[in-house]
Amino acid sequence: MAVGFAGGEDQQRRYGGRVTAFAALSCVTAAMGGAIFGYDIGTAGGVSSMEPFLREFFPEVHRRMQAGAGVGNYCKFDSQLLTLFTSSLYVSGLLTAVLLASWFTARHGRRPSMILGGFAYLAGAAVSGGAVNVYMAILGRALLGVGLGFANQAVPLYLSEMAPARYRGAFSNGFQFSLCLGALAATIVNYLAQKIKAGWGWRLSLGLAAVPAVMLTVGAIFLPETPNSLIQQGRDRGEVKALLKKIRGIDAVDEELDDIVATNDAAGQATDNNGLRMILSRQRYRPQLAMAILIPSFTQLTGISAVGFYAPVLLRTIGMSESAALLCTVVMVIVSSASTFASMFLVDRFGRRTLLLVGGVQMFLSEVLIGGIMAAKLGDEGQLSKSYALALIILIGVYSTGFGWSWGPLSWLVPSEIFPLEVRSAGQSVTVASGFVFTILVAQYFLAMLCRLKAWLFFFFAGWIVVMTAFVYLFLPETKGIPIEQIGKVWTGHWFWKRVVGVEELPAAPEKL
Repeated sequence: MAVGFAGGEDQQRRYGGRVTAFAALSCVTAAMGGAIFGYDIGTAGGVSSMEPFLREFFPEVHRRMQAGAGVGNYCKFDSQLLTLFTSSLYVSGLLTAVLLASWFTARHGRRPSMILGGFAYLAGAAVSGGAVNVYMAILGRALLGVGLGFANQAVPLYLSEMAPARYRGAFSNGFQFSLCLGALAATIVNYLAQKIKAGWGWRLSLGLAAVPAVMLTVGAIFLPETPNSLIQQGRDRGEVKALLKKIRGIDAVDEELDDIVATNDAAGQATDNNGLRMILSRQRYRPQLAMAILIPSFTQLTGISAVGFYAPVLLRTIGMSESAALLCTVVMVIVSSASTFASMFLVDRFGRRTLLLVGGVQMFLSEVLIGGIMAAKLGDEGQLSKSYALALIILIGVYSTGFGWSWGPLSWLVPSEIFPLEVRSAGQSVTVASGFVFTILVAQYFLAMLCRLKAWLFFFFAGWIVVMTAFVYLFLPETKGIPIEQIGKVWTGHWFWKRVVGVEELPAAPEKL
């Protein structure tokens, strides 16, 4: 039912160019924005399961964990204050993305947003590592959220705009791969930190968030701005052309530059505040708006945030020790990182739709089996047998792998590449905000839902995977290989969206200058 864009490969050959070391190094540096996000995801769940941290800031939860506390397996960690520690980051990230980061990124560029985000994240790491009470710990995470609000706004746009069209999927998936590496670093740090007998290991875990933040901040200082952003800011064409030559490695860049300039001129050089109003009010942006809201929201409803934040907590629920739970989490993150790395080579060959569909099936089957084992074999008291515990760990790994090469990276890639230049920053803010809203909901209520729904919680997430996989099959057109300023044409070839958009609503094709 979904139709691709037949002229994508021809247009890319007309642009020409190659993958230059300059472009690759710039994208690798920018992708460190994913590492700070991944480090936080990996840290939050690990620290939340460390007994010294719980004893100091959440004594009620710590008492429940002790033998004879009389609380069932599924309710040991049920605390709204504990989940507020996790979700406070995403509340501040949401407010930052909506109120500030979108405007700043459109007005001043992608690179300054990354620098500002890195500094905010550094401040959050310092406050979190030195927290003396629970409210200071929550404040630290709120500052981390400001950093993520800027980084998640700017980095996916930067990668999509810098990458050659033919390899945009691989370049953009570098954000998710970097996220996985950050999560891997965090789980290793957590595993080693919990062995510190003095009980301050959680401070090390939280404070070392400064490392990826420094890497992003220092690296971004030396990055070039994207040609698309420079044109949007009204910079001289000759200056942008010189940069584009350096990025593509050839002199013949007039075709691509003409498309960027013409697209910007056709948009009337809208401000980003106007861009948000345009997205919400104009019919021709309805498909992009739907994708920007639903794809990030569906991604959180897979249950990945629950697994990512609370994998150690889940493993402790089934009876593992603190150390064993953290070690298993390390192994699972390694497997997920490997699958995300593989997606960088698969996405531009097989396309976005294929990976999302197959990954959805894989995650659905895994979650159904996880819920089935827990429903049948884990009651409110006692533990799983070793064989069933091992099966559960393997299934969580299979689930994480399916997410790692499909919805994980593509939930960042697809929304970042489908908006036209005049509303691209505003569109990314909608994407980031939607993801944060559902991340907040999952992070804040997962432990309460686990306590009340028990194993049925995994069937709840599995049901949403069915919905989102059907949505991709019916409503997402393929965008692989299409130059970023030409993607708007896919909607008129799609069985459903062409009725929504209407040919008369589309902007005229850019005229070559």
